Amino acid sequence: MNAPFSPQGRNPFDDPLDRILAEIALSAQLPPSLHGKAGGRYGAARAHLEADPAFKDQIEHFYPQGSMAIDATISSRGTDDEYDLDIVSQLGGRFRQMDPLAILLALERALKNYPVQKVVRQTRCVTLYYADRMHLDITPALRAYGTLDRESYITHAKGPTNSTDDRFVDMNAFGFVEWYRGRTPLEYRMAKAFHDHWLNLEASGLRADAEVDDVPDQCEFIVKNTATLALQLVKRFRNIRYATYRGRTPPSVMLSYYAGTAAKPDSTLSEMVIRIANWIIGDIEQASRCGQKLHVANPVCADDVFTDRWPETIGQQDEFAGYLKELVAGLEGVKRGDLAADRLMDWLRSRFGDRVVTKAADRMANEIGAGVQSADQRYTRKGGLLLPTAGIVGVAATPSIARAQPHSFYGVRI
Repeated sequence: MNAPFSPQGRNPFDDPLDRILAEIALSAQLPPSLHGKAGGRYGAARAHLEADPAFKDQIEHFYPQGSMAIDATISSRGTDDEYDLDIVSQLGGRFRQMDPLAILLALERALKNYPVQKVVRQTRCVTLYYADRMHLDITPALRAYGTLDRESYITHAKGPTNSTDDRFVDMNAFGFVEWYRGRTPLEYRMAKAFHDHWLNLEASGLRADAEVDDVPDQCEFIVKNTATLALQLVKRFRNIRYATYRGRTPPSVMLSYYAGTAAKPDSTLSEMVIRIANWIIGDIEQASRCGQKLHVANPVCADDVFTDRWPETIGQQDEFAGYLKELVAGLEGVKRGDLAADRLMDWLRSRFGDRVVTKAADRMANEIGAGVQSADQRYTRKGGLLLPTAGIVGVAATPSIARAQPHSFYGVRI
């Protein structure tokens, strides 16, 4: 009997384009030091609620949902150092007799004096704002009995008074996370390469900034597969494209669904970004041809609709598809060698943000420079030498990155 296939994944630092993309994802994602801190804050928030008389013995489950649950957290829309984290607080007993707004108001009252910068009641959750720019959204939920594990109803009420729009919304965040994990298995080679890169930054002193100062000597893999790393890049691209947009944007949970659907273990990182984007484009175009808005539901709970608040119009979804087409065309052009090295970093900055791309470029330049100084020259699989010079970041002299002046080394001024 043959042993079951176990995907190993690709080392994203072996390919010039994938290496740049991986460094950008690293610059935008939740640092391991804050990843551990987030876990502690979950526990502290639950303990605070359980100490409140209204919530004593009323919390059945308290668990992460969304990006934190699948290790895909990145900085918030339009920022480089703010992180939104999500918790579901499954309530029981007395709360089952209350309307949505009353539950949200009770949660707000219980958290009113929590030691953070501010506490804000939202339409579906209560948000804790920490001084280090982390935001913790606590969403109250009531278990939908007789359904799959932890399918629940979450509150929807804008307030401050009751409205005919107030309602309970079906969701199964827990089931979706299990579905996503089943679709995106651990790719050991990829995960270890990314994990080791974090630790090497700490050990060598090549820190991007204080965010990685507290990386422990031994920590679990944070990003476990290429699909999740690609998802972080697609989310970052969305954040930059919509940084100044005042309305709703393509929801992260919808993007996570497409990452799980499109997941193909052992793909390269750039291939995976293109694959996710093309899957979204295809579904949007199909919906638009039928004169319909995109409909994406939780694969384990049909009534949990990920697109219930976006898109609001067909034109809005077509706009997003257009952005994604431009991203795909750009990445495919880089892979063909159509984009010269002196334009590559500017192109990346406009798609993923100036600060995170510059941080990525700085790390690459510093690391490569240290390698050359120690005679540890680095070569790509196709024989291109990664060579730094003063004030620039070295880019591999291979056709996959730059075609002009084919027998020279290239640097991109940062």
